[in-house]
This record gives sequence, structure tokens and C-alpha cells, in this order.
Amino acid sequence: MEHNNEKNRTENAGIPADKFLIVFDGVCHLCNGFVNFLIRHDKHDRFLFATLQLVENLSLQPEIETKISSRDSIAFITEGKIYFRSQAVLLILKKLGGGWKLFYGLIIFPGPFRDWVYDVVAKNRYQWFGRKDVCMVPDERARKKFIGL
Repeated sequence: MEHNNEKNRTENAGIPADKFLIVFDGVCHLCNGFVNFLIRHDKHDRFLFATLQLVENLSLQPEIETKISSRDSIAFITEGKIYFRSQAVLLILKKLGGGWKLFYGLIIFPGPFRDWVYDVVAKNRYQWFGRKDVCMVPDERARKKFIGL
């Protein structure tokens, strides 16, 4: 079951049809670890990345920029739609494919419960996992996967 505040339409994200965009907190160690994991396991080269800190460089519709930058959350943009929080993470793992798509089975749990768990981790991520002073700088191989830099 999808919640209206979790999915919003976006038409001009400038993302190629065969790619997905993940917007993440570029100074969060947990978030950077997740992005590095995705880069290593993205066998079909489908994911693009951008940091929340540079969301204004993405050329998205202003209302979409506002929704992304005003959230303390991950955002996943695919097929003209934007997803946040637990739904974004589960869809990312589904699109990653392989055995990782099995995690999408967690979608059976009610959205408010999934998002509560997500919010607890998100609220404590700096304390539990640490924070960088600056956004991650991808190596030359991964740089092509980042937009808005």
C-alpha cells in the first residue's frame, strides 16, 4: 500500500529512462556506505546518485527540489515518481536485483511501521554511524554515476 505523501510525480528529472536516481545525505557515513554498496552491486549500471546537499544542482522541478531538500531522508526517483524513506530503500533493493530483491518482501509490513523503524535509524544515524565534514567525493570510476557535482 502506497501513501500519497510517499510518492509524488516528477516529469523533468532529466534522468534517462533506463536509469534510477537516488538522492542521499552526502555527509552521513551510513548513507555513504549504502551508496558504495549499491555502486559495487549495480551490475546493470542503472543507478545514478546525487547528494541532498547539492539537490539544487539537479534541474528538477522546484516543488520536487523542495520536497527532497526539506526531508531528512533518502529519495528514489524512477519512472517519473519519487519515493521516500522505507519505500525508497525497498524499491532500490528490488531494482538492484539478484537476491537483494527479496528484501522487497518487507513491503508487507504497514508503511507507518516501516517508516517508524526508518525514522529511528535516520534520527540517530550521525550518532550511531558518524558524520563527515564534507560530502563524499567519488573516485574516477564511480564519478560518472553522480549528477549535480
